[in-house]
Amino acid sequence: MATPRFSDSPDARSKSITTADGLDTFGILNQHSVGNTAFQVGVSDDKGTRRYMEDAHSFVVDFAGVRGQGFFAVFDGHAGKHAAEWCGEHFHEYLLGSLRTSSSSTIPDILNETFHHVDRRISLLCEESDGKIHSGCTAVTAFLRIEDADGDQSFLTSPITSQPSAAIPSPEDTKSVTSVQESRVSDSEEDASGPDKTNKKPKSASASPTNRFTRALKNLGGGGNSPPPSPASLPATENNINTSAVVYPPPSFRRMLYTANAGDARGVLCRAGKAVRLTYDHKGSDKQEAKRITDAGGFVMSGRVNGVLAVTRSLGDSSMKEFVVGSPYTTETQLTDDDEFMILACDGLWDITGDQGAIDLIRNIKDAQEASRTLVQHALSKQTYDNVTVIVVRFNHGAP
Repeated sequence: MATPRFSDSPDARSKSITTADGLDTFGILNQHSVGNTAFQVGVSDDKGTRRYMEDAHSFVVDFAGVRGQGFFAVFDGHAGKHAAEWCGEHFHEYLLGSLRTSSSSTIPDILNETFHHVDRRISLLCEESDGKIHSGCTAVTAFLRIEDADGDQSFLTSPITSQPSAAIPSPEDTKSVTSVQESRVSDSEEDASGPDKTNKKPKSASASPTNRFTRALKNLGGGGNSPPPSPASLPATENNINTSAVVYPPPSFRRMLYTANAGDARGVLCRAGKAVRLTYDHKGSDKQEAKRITDAGGFVMSGRVNGVLAVTRSLGDSSMKEFVVGSPYTTETQLTDDDEFMILACDGLWDITGDQGAIDLIRNIKDAQEASRTLVQHALSKQTYDNVTVIVVRFNHGAP
């Protein structure tokens, strides 16, 4: 079994951002490609006034071995750095695993499955740490995918064959988690339904066994008796390199943006200068989320779950898993020429500015890195009380 590598620092570590020597990144995490014509990625962060940095981030250019695809994520930790740091290193690998083993499923379902796999893995790490790890993190993820009108990738001879198997959980690991019993979140004013976008609200688990960790397994796996994923499936390498040739999709294929979030980390799309919310803020102040928690036997006091946690969904937080579930909210959006860029950020930004305010602040900044830095500096100048992490993805329209 590969022991998870956590940095000695109390600050969360995200893998260093590098730039490829040529066009190909070979699937390396947090590596820019100077020849990437599909999109620009900018990432900036700051711990702000907090004592420690508990955010992490990740991105992959030409994700899953397809030119023009991308994966992007921000993880906002609480009660320690471990959940966010681990997700920053490994979440994309679990998504690749679900893409491989559930190739007949829709991408929103695959994202939902991935969130549950990761949530379960972090719960297992917490259980095995003898109380040393008890953290959780909110998450906002986005998968930019190239596909045909039927939602398929017919230009691939076989799905995800160019990815290294060492980076992907085993089939036994993947199929050990089944769908949870959930209750839907209804529409609210925070639910931004934009053109060409379907909002899918995954449901949330409830359970009542006496043992707390058994309740967590029941919520996540549909039953308390199924074993958690095998620790042997944890990746053993730091750079999971794809050495196969990247596949070029036909230029006629559409670009779909799939997002998934748990908690209050948020994604916002700029469409012709207007902000389109891609995510749902899972907070204790939300009436639908509060009802789900009280129906499960918990309570919300002063906007906090059981008087403790301000978010109602997260990855980790295994001691509260019967209430603070890992079920994500997912959206799918077909990108058009009107779609200029996307912002993924933790609540350290959104506590300071609204969706449209953030869009207006950076719309005329063509460099994605400068745009992300501008948003972080804006949050700091307005005295945000939280860590701040921002990813800006500026789309280049045309062939990838």
